[in-house]
Amino acid sequence: MPLPRRLIAAIALLLVIPLHAPVPAAVADKVKFNLSWLPQGSTGGVLVAIGKGFYAEAGLDVSAVRGYGGQRTVNEIAQGLFEFGYGDPVSVMLNRAQGGATVMVAALNTQWPAALCYVDRAGRTLKSLADLKGLTLGGGAASPVHNIAPAWLALNGLPATHLKLLRLDPAVINTALLDGRIDLAECWEGANRPVLEKLGRESGKTIKWLRYRDFSLNLYGNGIVTSAKLMAANPDLVRRFVKATLRGYEFQQQRPQEAVDVIVAQAKLLERQTLLQQILEANALVKDADLTVPRGRIRDDRMLATVEFVKRAFSGTQSVRPADTYTNRFVE
Repeated sequence: MPLPRRLIAAIALLLVIPLHAPVPAAVADKVKFNLSWLPQGSTGGVLVAIGKGFYAEAGLDVSAVRGYGGQRTVNEIAQGLFEFGYGDPVSVMLNRAQGGATVMVAALNTQWPAALCYVDRAGRTLKSLADLKGLTLGGGAASPVHNIAPAWLALNGLPATHLKLLRLDPAVINTALLDGRIDLAECWEGANRPVLEKLGRESGKTIKWLRYRDFSLNLYGNGIVTSAKLMAANPDLVRRFVKATLRGYEFQQQRPQEAVDVIVAQAKLLERQTLLQQILEANALVKDADLTVPRGRIRDDRMLATVEFVKRAFSGTQSVRPADTYTNRFVE
């Protein structure tokens, strides 16, 4: 017996409605990023990617969390407390030497960004490592400078005693330098160097510096670090995060002043001029000196040189293989 027309129409309507019903938006993957320190220009690309919605477009809900130094950051990634962080090869190697399994998945600082800052007193300019003889270098108690500086001196044919190393609370290093209690303080482009310069200007002092990389130190600086566990469990998430982060750094490089606006909207206490200087310094470090190398890619020769230096500087890292410390699969 044929169905009544009204019943047929009702059934047809029920079949059509689901086709036109709104499709629920996909739930974004939550990600925590460890900044390794306070918000600043060196990690500005991450903050830009948050503020401009690059992560959201990649299906990611990213929160940036302040950190407490590179080594702790990488260890916390290994422990699963963060999915990603701003870490360096030294910290990755030390973590692996202690049984961790962290990996650098993209380069951000293609050059080692550290320098030795000093106060320009009576026109004094340090032009060579010979000029450092007998000077006191202050560093945080857990800072890698206490290992890197002696190995760097050895690389240049100088004894570890060429400098006097002093362990200090990180909170007093800038003050100690400005007050003349130490001669040198390790400073970082894109991070605390502009802050130190600002403090110097406010106290009527000029800050100058001697860069490690100008004297044979051919190391990679910081990059994006994650865990081998996350790489294996969710490689798509790692790839999306890396791509969106590099997009943030590209935006910061092309529009530094706009990047300041985006970052200050998230961290309102930042001083705009200092942040802009940090961004400009960080921009100079992101692109490899070999312009044919794609953004974020880690060169095998450079990482090999980095690993070899770290093995000389830090005991216990000899068993770490270069191939275990990095991968380019997420930037290709």
